[in-house]
Amino acid sequence: MKNILSSCTLCPKNCKVNRLENELGFCRSGKNIKLAKVSLHAFEEPCISGTNGSGTVFFSNCNLKCVFCQNYNISQENLGKEISIERLSEIFIEQQNRGAHNINLVSPTQYVPQIIEAIKLSKAKGLNIPILYNSNGYENVETIKSLKGYIDVYLPDLKYYKDKYAIKYSSAPNYFNYAKEAIKEMVSQVGEPKFSEDGLIKKGVIIRHLMLPSLLFDSKKVIDFIHNTFKDNVYISLMNQYTPMYNALNYPEINKALNKNHYDSLIDYCLSLGITKAFIQGDGTVSSKFTPDFDLLGV
Repeated sequence: MKNILSSCTLCPKNCKVNRLENELGFCRSGKNIKLAKVSLHAFEEPCISGTNGSGTVFFSNCNLKCVFCQNYNISQENLGKEISIERLSEIFIEQQNRGAHNINLVSPTQYVPQIIEAIKLSKAKGLNIPILYNSNGYENVETIKSLKGYIDVYLPDLKYYKDKYAIKYSSAPNYFNYAKEAIKEMVSQVGEPKFSEDGLIKKGVIIRHLMLPSLLFDSKKVIDFIHNTFKDNVYISLMNQYTPMYNALNYPEINKALNKNHYDSLIDYCLSLGITKAFIQGDGTVSSKFTPDFDLLGV
């Protein structure tokens, strides 16, 4: 852990800052874990939230700068509280004791070495529910390789196909190439999805794609890649919940809700390819009320 944090290359930004001396790179994460909220979350895919909720652990800071980020106060504005590795391991056990179906690590990339140590500690204390890695997809393969054996379910985004959109909206050069290689590694580690008798996911990969206004063609290219590469070995989650927030007002083409016809067209496109393992969303998802209140609860 000390070696990687002394010259940080956890993500594709490869800042090489010495986080042990609190030098700050692109994501502005130091040597300590920073959390913004611990909760039981009811609004993930049904196989994740189940009846009790997913045991979400929201990490502060991010290696992207999405202009439309709904969690911008923790991803961009550094809201959160620093905690120790030991405290994180305790939080995992507390989530299990609350009845969480899983431990859901939300935006964890910048803290992977510390998370691994916390998982080791919590498993020694009796943690036995699945651990989910809920990521924006902008990952270095070596970081994902270091998680082998610690993560049961990967939940990566695959946001963009064309680099011009990744750069313009998320400050993420070469996003697709990094994300596709990271997702391949994720699939190779955990295999095809496996579920419990009550329908909860225990192992596997669900690739999320948040459809953005005016980017139907780009979304289709993302779907093409997933289908051609993984066939039925992954699930796809097609999300229509895009809500203009943060700095989206500076980008008129995305400062609006998604066109329902475009979303329906993407679903039809998936059906035309023969895709059957997918989650879709109904109406009523476009609202800021689904954004958590980052009040440091449970931290």
